Amino acid sequence: MWLARLGCTLPIVQAPMAGVSTPAMAVAVSEAGALGSIGIGAATVADAAGMIAAVRAGTARAFNVNVFVHAAPRVDPAHEAAWTERLRPAFERFGAVPPGELRTIYTSFAEDAAMQAMLVEAAPPVVSFHFGLPEAGVIAALRAQGVAMLATATNVAEARAIAAAGIDGIVAQGIEAGGHRGMFDPAADDTALGTMALVRLLTRETTLPVIAAGGIMDGAGIAAALDLGAVAAQLGTAFVGCDESAADAGYREALFGEAAYRTVMTRAVSGRPARALANRFTALGEGLERDVPDYPRAYDAGKALHAAAQARGESGFGAQWAGQGAPLALAMPARALIETLASELRAACGGGSVVG
Repeated sequence: MWLARLGCTLPIVQAPMAGVSTPAMAVAVSEAGALGSIGIGAATVADAAGMIAAVRAGTARAFNVNVFVHAAPRVDPAHEAAWTERLRPAFERFGAVPPGELRTIYTSFAEDAAMQAMLVEAAPPVVSFHFGLPEAGVIAALRAQGVAMLATATNVAEARAIAAAGIDGIVAQGIEAGGHRGMFDPAADDTALGTMALVRLLTRETTLPVIAAGGIMDGAGIAAALDLGAVAAQLGTAFVGCDESAADAGYREALFGEAAYRTVMTRAVSGRPARALANRFTALGEGLERDVPDYPRAYDAGKALHAAAQARGESGFGAQWAGQGAPLALAMPARALIETLASELRAACGGGSVVG
């Protein structure tokens, strides 16, 4: 199996949730036999290098480093000003004002030569791409360093592009998944395929290993994905409540409360479609999807509003990303969660082997 070639003993990938996953989480997961991940899409080159070094200091096992490969945002001052004005009443409620001008707070990996060079030099065991693919030269440079590569697909066309680019495997992200949709083009019609349907389509359409992602929270879900042809399952929301998670107290409280039973897809927080726990920010954005500026410029306003609200004790304006299986989340150390998932998976498989 594909993960077994990396030295993993379990068919489980911990999702690389930028801002939530940490080097400590990745270390714990990899040490437990699964594939730990860190997300550096929101990090500077120096911070990203430090995160990779921290994982390497904690484990000799394989781990995954994820980058964002989004298209450059449109800069439309009039459109952006109209959006921040819509947000003004919410800011003023917390004694703040919206940003006078939005910034492109994250540089796409596709345009970040310094991040590309650092990642080629660091050569982590696995690199995964979200929102698209880098140019062929970057893929070739990583391959020359022995790096295994994954990329997210939300539909068959994206999977075909991934296969044509020579990537090693596909993360099949169903509509149930928490966090940002990995769509190459967020303006395109979304086929909104569920995880299981997408897995079956991609195992038929390509010969690449497929990793199922979206709504999977326990061993039974992992077993179902494997039964449908996936080589592994990627879980994200399941790890948000872990001890090593960087999720703040408000996010954790929402995840383990009634809010977990309702997630929504929204552009309002960041500018790209993303599934989150329904909260005050997602409610604020209802019906205004076309008014939201491009990612990540909209996220500049979103983060500012969250900071203003949080300073006044209100956590309901945070980016509380979560998938549809959120009510199944557990609060425990990441290693204990992996051990729990492995036990559940063995039971679901009748006690047989679950090697990744």
